[in-house]
Amino acid sequence: MDLAPLAGFAAIALTLSLTPGADWAYTIAAGIRRGSPVPSVAGLCTGYLGHTLVVAAGLGVLLAGRPELVAWLSVAGAVYLVWLGVTTTRGWQSAAYHADPECRVRHRAATDFFRGLGTSGINPKGLLLYLAVMPQFVRAGSAVPVPLQTAAMGLTHVAISVVVYGLVAVAARRLLSATPRRAQFVTLASGIIMLGFGAVLLAEQATALMGHA
Repeated sequence: MDLAPLAGFAAIALTLSLTPGADWAYTIAAGIRRGSPVPSVAGLCTGYLGHTLVVAAGLGVLLAGRPELVAWLSVAGAVYLVWLGVTTTRGWQSAAYHADPECRVRHRAATDFFRGLGTSGINPKGLLLYLAVMPQFVRAGSAVPVPLQTAAMGLTHVAISVVVYGLVAVAARRLLSATPRRAQFVTLASGIIMLGFGAVLLAEQATALMGHA
């Protein structure tokens, strides 16, 4: 496989991962609340692994040819971000880090995983990366089948996400867990950011769908 397209895609994927957005807001909030941030980060990365499987299976081509379907997926993602922003904002006053009882940790771990899965699984930024950016780096004439090329690129993005979001969560916990007031402020800000992203995306997609009607 020609490594130049893979390196080019990896550079863009890294840039997007380093750009603060809904994923960052969710990861920071996960880093400073009770329990381990690992399930949250694992959920985010599993969502992008799902994108990889969809594109490698060839469904990405179908979605790329159906802009209205992608728009509705983006609407779903925007609605989810609004909901996540509201729930995060509502819980900002309890953002200080404390140890949970074991049973509560297990319950929160599952909840955090699926929230992370939903955050990345229908994140418009992720859809853009996989459906609009990735095809530009696929080489149809390569000796490596297209599904393997897309799988390699997708797994590269997943690996980048593991490192970046893992570091963000750890940094948030170390810097903010010892200062409850600051942690509460950052949690409130994270919720507002997710709420804002969701509202803007919802307005954009609603306008786009009205234009197609």
